[in-house]
Amino acid sequence: MPDPARTSVPVPHHTEFHAAVDPGRARSNNEDSVATDDEVALAILADGMGGYNAGEVASNMATTFIRTELGRWLREASAQANDAEVRRAMDICVDNANRAIFNAANTTPQYAGMGTTLVVAVFRDGRLLLGHVGDSRCYRLRAGKLEQITRDHSLLQEQIDAGLITPEQAAVSSNKNLVTRAVGVEDGVLLETHQHDVLPGDLYLMCSDGLSDMLADADIERLLLAGVEATPLEGTAKVLIDAANEAGGKDNISVILVRASGGATVSGRSWWPFKR
Repeated sequence: MPDPARTSVPVPHHTEFHAAVDPGRARSNNEDSVATDDEVALAILADGMGGYNAGEVASNMATTFIRTELGRWLREASAQANDAEVRRAMDICVDNANRAIFNAANTTPQYAGMGTTLVVAVFRDGRLLLGHVGDSRCYRLRAGKLEQITRDHSLLQEQIDAGLITPEQAAVSSNKNLVTRAVGVEDGVLLETHQHDVLPGDLYLMCSDGLSDMLADADIERLLLAGVEATPLEGTAKVLIDAANEAGGKDNISVILVRASGGATVSGRSWWPFKR
């Protein structure tokens, strides 16, 4: 058995981002919004909801506000900040975005009832700080296996967790788009955050339900594996969007792909900090 104190652990030193949005085949407007900031390794994806195109307003408010405010904070403080402080900054920025959307929805009649799902990711050295609200998702492809690393805030997920329905029944349910948590619909929102290890070769997919409702996880895995060596990521994003459209394109489709490239290896305990 190898000595764990002498195991070489690869440390990623670079992340590559690509974001894309497509209206799909059934809708003329686009209520999804994406934003990235490569300099501070930040990615944000939102899927808006609400009548009179208000969903588009909510999602754009969320991504613009968080990219601006969290991006500024990361530039100014990230080098000295620990992970708990970054997570606190994420909470504050999302809370402020929530209040801005909620206030707009309650002061402008055509925005009444608007809100948005959210996924926000901050990549640090060997770690991902990931927060989400609603049913937009983040997946990780590692060593040929795809794993969903967010858990939907949705009625279907609650029913699955309670054992009332199976995942297979959920996949064909008519209650797919009923979220139990969203940004902007109440005066406060809870951002669920988790920390994950990041290894060289990892590929992360953030997406709206316009992708995950149209494609089974096995199909997403197959398409990502086919393009895992592709450069740039733009081609893989296009393949995913095209597949979702070919499957019906019933909603707007947004994706952010993030690839962690290889770095140097360092000697250290293999069980810390790269395993949860």
